[in-house]
Amino acid sequence: MTTDRNDAERIYRLWDEALGNKDLEAALALYASEASIESPLVQHLMQTREGIVRGKDALREFITLVFRTNPPQRKRFKQGFFSDGRVLTWEYPRQSPEGDQMDLVEIMEIEDGLIRRHRVYWGWYALNVLREG
Repeated sequence: MTTDRNDAERIYRLWDEALGNKDLEAALALYASEASIESPLVQHLMQTREGIVRGKDALREFITLVFRTNPPQRKRFKQGFFSDGRVLTWEYPRQSPEGDQMDLVEIMEIEDGLIRRHRVYWGWYALNVLREG
């Protein structure tokens, strides 16, 4: 089990590119086979009680839905990241140069150069976007 800051920086950059391009295969390539994602969006899109998807097959289904249903408020303005090499985190603040965007915090646990656990915490503005459909 190895991790370093270069892995975190690489994942930060490549994950943003995959999100911007809605590139499912590029996004999935960043996750370990047994990876998980936790987010209120899991409950919303997957119609489940638990807000967690586990494993590549479930990740594929979930990320496909995310890319297909991203609202216009889901922008990608951020101002860098923090990492100790094992945990990577950054914020999408509500206020951006282009107006309000969904306020989210991404946290990824990285192991052997891949995302093992991914958690997304939502702010009040993002939750309102979710509630409104």
